[in-house]
Amino acid sequence: QVQLVESGGGLVQAGGSLRLSCAASGRTLARYAMGWFRQAPGKEREFVAAISSGGTTNYADSVKGRFTISRDNAKNTVYLQMNSLKPEDTAVYYCAGTVRGVASSRPYNYDYWGQGTQVTVSS
Repeated sequence: QVQLVESGGGLVQAGGSLRLSCAASGRTLARYAMGWFRQAPGKEREFVAAISSGGTTNYADSVKGRFTISRDNAKNTVYLQMNSLKPEDTAVYYCAGTVRGVASSRPYNYDYWGQGTQVTVSS
């Protein structure tokens, strides 16, 4: 069993930056693909970014060029660097992991989920 805990959310002005972290316990993440998803009020959960066990990345079009996903297997942690933030990025951000190893954009491919961290971008 893998436990995922997100941190790093907060309130930031438009154009600002935040770095989210997802710390895992229970298993080593090295063989897992990891993803970030987000959910805004009244909307469905949507894909943000993912990284495969081999380091291949995948991004939603809405965040390409602004967000960067990375992993530090030694620290059992995955990061999401978010730059040039926009008000429409406001959401609860969730970290997810899957043993399948592929950087999938589909939530149903993920086996483990964190509790989420709130990101609010003011205009």
